[in-house]
Amino acid sequence: MNSLEPVLSGVEALRLDNQLCYALYAASHRMTKCYRPLLERLGLTYPQYLVLIVLWESDGLTVSDIGRRLRLDSGTLTPVLKRLEAAGFVRRTRRQADEREVEISLTEEGHALQAEAVEVRRAVVRTLQMSEGEIADLRARLDTLIATLGSEG
Repeated sequence: MNSLEPVLSGVEALRLDNQLCYALYAASHRMTKCYRPLLERLGLTYPQYLVLIVLWESDGLTVSDIGRRLRLDSGTLTPVLKRLEAAGFVRRTRRQADEREVEISLTEEGHALQAEAVEVRRAVVRTLQMSEGEIADLRARLDTLIATLGSEG
């Protein structure tokens, strides 16, 4: 535990302004809301966008690989993948080496969408009014928090 400052106690600790969980919740909600109109223009939802980002980084992953990367279970991920497939952005195929595994690959349309998605990120960065360095610093702190809290839940 970081002991730089004393821990709040009593009712002061229960003030909403002292709740990290609420600040993270509110920031997450507003961030997703910021993306929504930009992604609607591309015909995507936020979860679909995240799946595509993973595939743009490394195409041809299994459903399990994508789930691990996004910290989503297959029950949550499968409907997202089905909608992406119906939209023509990905294809789902069984792996020859192990037919139990389903591989997700980008289609030509899915690859082409990446160029348009670059503008989505630019627009969000402009809205945030943060430098790339500030974004990287915030990401590093959030990554540390995620690691500290572990992979459960």
